[in-house]
Amino acid sequence: MLDHTHDPKRQSFVPSANGHPDFPIQNLPLGIFSPGDGAPRGGVAIGDKILDLTEALAAGLFTGEAAKAAEAASGAALNAFLALGAGSRRALRLRLSELLAQGSPEQGKVEKCLHDAADCTLHLPAHIGDYTDFYVGIHHATNIGKQFRPDNPLLPNYKYVPIGYHGRASSIRPSGEPVRRPRGQAKPPDAAVPSFGPVQRLDYELELGIWVGPGNDLGEPIRIDEASGHVGGYCLLNDWSARDIQAWEYQPLGPFLSKNFGSTISTWIVTPEAMAPFRIAQPSRPEGDPAPLPYLLGEADQREGGLDLELEVLLLTPGLRDKGLPPHRLALSNARHMYWTVAQMIAHHTSNGCNLQPGDLLGTGTISGPDRESCGSILETTLGGRKPVVLASGEERRFLEDGDEVILRARGRREGYAPIGFGECRAMILPAL
Repeated sequence: MLDHTHDPKRQSFVPSANGHPDFPIQNLPLGIFSPGDGAPRGGVAIGDKILDLTEALAAGLFTGEAAKAAEAASGAALNAFLALGAGSRRALRLRLSELLAQGSPEQGKVEKCLHDAADCTLHLPAHIGDYTDFYVGIHHATNIGKQFRPDNPLLPNYKYVPIGYHGRASSIRPSGEPVRRPRGQAKPPDAAVPSFGPVQRLDYELELGIWVGPGNDLGEPIRIDEASGHVGGYCLLNDWSARDIQAWEYQPLGPFLSKNFGSTISTWIVTPEAMAPFRIAQPSRPEGDPAPLPYLLGEADQREGGLDLELEVLLLTPGLRDKGLPPHRLALSNARHMYWTVAQMIAHHTSNGCNLQPGDLLGTGTISGPDRESCGSILETTLGGRKPVVLASGEERRFLEDGDEVILRARGRREGYAPIGFGECRAMILPAL
C-alpha cells in the first residue's frame, strides 16, 4: 500500500535523514537500543539518530492505535509489536512520519527524544523463539549442486518444495558481535578417517531474514493468500557455514554443527510498509518448470510477492585494514533471484499445521545471481576453493580467515521513490579456542 509516507519529496527536520543511504524518513525501521548506560528499549532509526519510543510516549506524542503500537514497541523486545499486525504498524508509521517530517508542529518535543546512533548500543530486536532457514536461491542451489552432482545439480524436489531446515535460535547474534571460528569433525576426500579441529573452509551466506508477525494456532495452516499478513518485517542474515563439517555430516540428515555455531543479523526491522515500493511480480518460472501446487499458488502473491532488493557482500581483511584500503566487494546480487516467495515459504512452513509465533525468524537461504560476481557464498565464488579471490592488499582468499570481517548490505531502489537500506550486517571472525 503506497501513500504519502513513500513520497520521495518528503523531508525530515533531522538533517542527516535527507538523502541517508539507509534511513530516510521513507523507511522508519524499528529496533532495540540502549542509550549510553541506559536499559534496552524500542527505537526508530532516522538518519544518524534514533527516536526513543519510551520518551516519545512519555511526551504524549502518540494517541489511539499509534499509541498502542508505540507502547508495544517501547519495551526490551519487539515481539508484542510484531504480534499486533499490519493495522497497528501502519498507524504507527503514519504518526512517525508526521512527527519527523520537516515542518512538524511537534518538532521541539520530538528533538528531545532523539539520541545519536553512534552513542547507542543496538541489540537483537526480538526474542527469537524459533529459526528456520530455507533454500530458495535457485542459482545458489544449482551452483552448490554442480560441485557435488555435475550432471544433476538440482534434486527433483527443489521445484516442488520450498526446501528448509530448522536452525538454532540461541546462537543468532546482532551485527557487530564477532563470530568464533568453530571446531568440528571433518573428513577430507583423501583422508582415511575423520579428524577434529578448527574448520578450514569457513564461509558466509548472503540471506534475507523474515520476521514473523502475527502467528497461527497449532494445527491451523496459513493459506497462501493470507501469508503476507503474517510478515512482520525484514532484515539481513549471514548464516555462517563450516563447509568441511557440512560435507561430512550432511548425509543423511542435513546441517547440524556446520550451521548452529552462529548466525548474524542486521539489527533494524524494516517493515512491509517501507518495502511496498520494492515489491515486484514474482519472476516467471523457466519453460518446462512445474507450476507450484495449489496450496503454494496465489494470484496476488505471483503479482506482487517478489522483492527487488540489491544485496551486497563486502570483505575487510587484516591486510586491507592495515593498508587503509576499503572493503573488497565479493558479490552484488538481488532478491529477485528467489525461486520461492516469502508467502510461499510461510504457507509451506505451516501447511502441516506447524505454528509460527511473533518474533520467529525465517531465512531465505543464500541468494546468488546467475554469474560469479553475484554469488552469495565464497564456496561459489572460488569454485570450492579452486579459484581464489585476489585482493588489492595482495592477499588471496579461498575461504575466510581469522580477522576477516564480512559486511552485508541491502538497498531498495526504484525510479520515482526514495531508496532505503537495512543497515549493515557485519561480524569479524575470531580464532578458534
